[in-house]
Amino acid sequence: MTYKETLQWLYDQLPMYQRIGQAAYKANLDNTDALLEALGHPERKFKAIHIAGTNGKGSVSHLLASILQEAGYKTGLYTSPHLKDFRERIKINGEMISEAQVVNFIDQFQPIFGHIQSSFFEMTVAMAYHHFAHEKVDFVVLETGMGGRLDSTNRCNPVLTVITNIGFDHTQFLGDTLEKIAFEKAGIIKPGIPVVVGKRQPQTDDVFKQKAMQSGSELYFAEDRVDLRKMQTADTFKQTCDIWIENQLFLDSVDLPLLGNYQIENMVTVSQSLAVLRKQEILAADPEQIRAGIENVIVNTGLQGRWQILHKNPLTIADTAHNSDGIKMVVGQLATLRYEKLHMVFGMVNDKEAFTILQLLPKNATYYFCKPDIPRGRDENQLQEEAFKAGLNGKSYHSVRQAYNAAMNNAGGNDVVYVGGSTFVVAEVV
Repeated sequence: MTYKETLQWLYDQLPMYQRIGQAAYKANLDNTDALLEALGHPERKFKAIHIAGTNGKGSVSHLLASILQEAGYKTGLYTSPHLKDFRERIKINGEMISEAQVVNFIDQFQPIFGHIQSSFFEMTVAMAYHHFAHEKVDFVVLETGMGGRLDSTNRCNPVLTVITNIGFDHTQFLGDTLEKIAFEKAGIIKPGIPVVVGKRQPQTDDVFKQKAMQSGSELYFAEDRVDLRKMQTADTFKQTCDIWIENQLFLDSVDLPLLGNYQIENMVTVSQSLAVLRKQEILAADPEQIRAGIENVIVNTGLQGRWQILHKNPLTIADTAHNSDGIKMVVGQLATLRYEKLHMVFGMVNDKEAFTILQLLPKNATYYFCKPDIPRGRDENQLQEEAFKAGLNGKSYHSVRQAYNAAMNNAGGNDVVYVGGSTFVVAEVV
């Protein structure tokens, strides 16, 4: 098969949560276990940093991978979903797996996939593990796909596990309370392996304490130990901060190229993760290598879609926030901007609680409702009707690109255009 045919086979023949939703979900790791055994257990051949959480796990993964890379380690990075190219999911030192390697992996193991009836996600994780093991990486930073306990990435050999925060997302799979969701995320905690939790939350702290105690794992709440002091600067396209760990200045005047206010919380999680890795003598990285990893994260890993500035005139921002907590952070940051008019290009997928999210959005904006180009994208006319009930006004458009073009045409030089609501909306614009 050609690369294009291989991708078509992956997408069309097998259930994939990112495209079709609940039908792709499996409630055990039996398939993953069978697949990894058939591949000779590649997951045992590298050290992993395993990251779960409702929001921020992608940014934390990219930041840690960039720092490891700057420290001289051959670093694998597995993330999902991709924005533009399937191969974004599997990188080594920022370089995507090649098209030929994707084709060869599927060709070689296709009979096994058919016998096991592997899902898209199981095959993709297996492909990543096989690639990382074959290339003899030093570390792999693994972002969970969904949850943790039953996620295919949970078969790994971690030196550290990280849980960023807990919020409501994928409740049909993970549970309808923060405690239930935390239980699923805590499933990545392994016996004797330290765990960093990014954010303290009254409903979830005890879940993590209990799991860590059962596992004999040292537990670190990052916000108890790390303080990021944001500095006021005239440059609105840069965040500068001092990083304090255990009341000692660790790095001063770090320029964080990720502009979302929520990235400060992510950097707290990253900083504590680094402190633990250095304390355990797993990571040899000096402060200036860590600084370089933070400041070069976009160049090193290709991270996109997080409060990404697409244009400066009019100011045009794309962000992949797609659940209530993420949207609240984005709306809060939009409220700090000065503009004459706000234009919101907005689309969603079917399995989200649309009305709950729509109620959080600013009422004083003009909306351009659209459907992302995937099977489970929410119909733009249906979204417009739900938005009207939430007090939002705007028009619907047949495609993301049509909605985006309309917003850009209508926006003046002092306006702001925001693109979001779904990762898949952002993917069609960046």
